[in-house]
Amino acid sequence: MLDYTAIRAGQITLPSISATLTPLDLHHQTDIMLDTIEAIIADATDADVIFTPLDPQANDTFGNAADANIAWNLGHVVLHAAASSEEGAALACEMARGIAPTGRSRFEPDWQTITTIHQVRERLAESRHMRHALLNAWPFTPHLEVSYEPIPAYGPLNATSRFLLGLIHEASHLDQLREIMRQARAARA
Repeated sequence: MLDYTAIRAGQITLPSISATLTPLDLHHQTDIMLDTIEAIIADATDADVIFTPLDPQANDTFGNAADANIAWNLGHVVLHAAASSEEGAALACEMARGIAPTGRSRFEPDWQTITTIHQVRERLAESRHMRHALLNAWPFTPHLEVSYEPIPAYGPLNATSRFLLGLIHEASHLDQLREIMRQARAARA
């Protein structure tokens, strides 16, 4: 897995790392990310999916204001993280085809409808399928000159770096998933 922490910390720039990556590398990074999530939740049960962990730092300023300070359960985190990477893949596909992004391309299912580990695993499989399909839709010679700057700290992003931005966000939730599973296992015991 790429060192997404170093990218977030500004030790490595997103454009510099993405300049060396091919769509095949992005396929590989997608599989590494999803395999990592699946390993974290390998022993999860249905009860773990809806288990509400303790999270005193819960603060979602982008979602529903009434839910801003609730701790996210395993289903919520998986849906959110997958939606971010799917959005990155969708926008990257447009850019690779020569189309500058004009907005967001995000759909995040309602986390309250996910109550079983089967649903979580099914959602991860669907996300893997969609991301690979979007990468497979890139032209043989992608338009890497097309760029935009959704987050100024990362600078202008092309198709490759936009795809990676989704993975960076997803990676930022890995420790959260580990902590949810730690607490869920302790509650089971």
